[in-house]
Amino acid sequence: MTLFPSRRHARACRTVTGITLATTLAACSVGPDYKGPPHVAPVAEHAAGFHRADPALTTAQAPLSHWWDGLNDPVLTDLVTTALHNSPDMKQAAARLHTARATQRERFAGFFPGGGMAAFWDRTRLPTGDITSVLGGSGQPEAMSLPPAIKSDSYGAGFDASWEIDPFGGNRRGYEGARAQSEAQMAQLADTRVRLAADVGRNYVSLRDVQRRLQLMQRSVEIEQTMLDLTRQRRAQGTASQEDVERFAGQLLQIQGAIAPMKAQQAGYMDALATLTGREPGQLDAQLSTPAPVPLPPAVVPVGNPADLLRRRPDIRVAERDIAANNAQIGQAIGQYFPKISLFGTVGFTAANGQRFFSGDSFSYMGGPTLEWSILNFARTNSRVGEAKGGRDAALAHYQGVVLSALQDAEGALSRFGHQREYVLKLQEARGASDRSWTLAQQRQRAGTLSVIDALDVERQRVQIEQQQAQAQASMTNDYIAVQKALGLGWESATPSPEPLRTAGR
Repeated sequence: MTLFPSRRHARACRTVTGITLATTLAACSVGPDYKGPPHVAPVAEHAAGFHRADPALTTAQAPLSHWWDGLNDPVLTDLVTTALHNSPDMKQAAARLHTARATQRERFAGFFPGGGMAAFWDRTRLPTGDITSVLGGSGQPEAMSLPPAIKSDSYGAGFDASWEIDPFGGNRRGYEGARAQSEAQMAQLADTRVRLAADVGRNYVSLRDVQRRLQLMQRSVEIEQTMLDLTRQRRAQGTASQEDVERFAGQLLQIQGAIAPMKAQQAGYMDALATLTGREPGQLDAQLSTPAPVPLPPAVVPVGNPADLLRRRPDIRVAERDIAANNAQIGQAIGQYFPKISLFGTVGFTAANGQRFFSGDSFSYMGGPTLEWSILNFARTNSRVGEAKGGRDAALAHYQGVVLSALQDAEGALSRFGHQREYVLKLQEARGASDRSWTLAQQRQRAGTLSVIDALDVERQRVQIEQQQAQAQASMTNDYIAVQKALGLGWESATPSPEPLRTAGR
């Protein structure tokens, strides 16, 4: 229906509009205001350092964000850099962030008026027989000389607009929730970077460890083969038993059998690195097949303090933003208790003749406020508010668990790294003793006081200790990587954000 408001009605509309806008500007958003997550670890927030950190191996200085630079391995640095750009996991996380930001922009657009344009032209044909039936068959059409059919045209064009002014802030709470979700996805992207860099580092270190131990295994095969050949010669001369021959043959077969699964591990690590960097399995074989030393961590590792960790770890930020999003949903649900006020209007031209389309008589407009209030749905709204509060409480509990798990993760990683460093040092001393024993055995063999087989047995033990040392060094580097992951490093500058993440209250 098209209305033609009088001047008095137009003044009334302007008055209502002004009052509504003033109410909107002065209104508060319904629901609880978000005051930040609760204090979960007050002791850690003020601690000068980690409890399990060895002061001889770590320092409270700010750690390296790109921790892989501290390992001084160009191949590892290239692999991590490639993975952070090409990994499917990174692309998926970036796509989720893009979606969340689009949702946030959509929510923001709801604060502004929306509208559109429309135009039409239609032609109506009405047969005169229909008119005759309406007149009751009185013969009037013949008397009036009506044509066989009556045709009419209609033209119209106009613009309409509407605006939900949100006086009680329910839509603003919706936007707050969308913004919190967008920020959570941004933190999730950072967490993906942290995990991806750590996965690349662990697979690379494990690859170099297997390659080094394969080299040592090959040396053990050569020693066992020489000892078996010498024993067979002694058996032929009657100075060794068949039992000795079988014993050395069994040791050789055992070592040879252990090589095959280690080669399978080598191939698996290379394929894993190819997948992490966004490539097909086998594409990195040419680059990684040549053995290289296991990269070792620095003598002193900077780890910062627990407060910096809590500000830096992306998964904590994800959990914190989840609280904010659920808190906003409470206000969004409470907003259903209140009426919705909207302004609408339309202007346009409507005519039966195209030549008179833009004349003053064809101009029409309509506008005014609308009020919608679901008074009978309060019980359903109560349920929605209860669901939102339950979601907020669950998010609070989840945040507490994430914070405590992060501290446990860091403390445990630091403890393992420190004790593994002690183990490596002990093996280093054992390696020195083994090298000295091997030197003495060679001297005794040349002097004729030690048999060749006994001297080879000393060398075999020395190679076994070297294998243990190589594996322990790789475990120590992997523990170092675990420390970096637990500290939340690998996604940005290690300098903590100046904005405190935790504030008192809810």
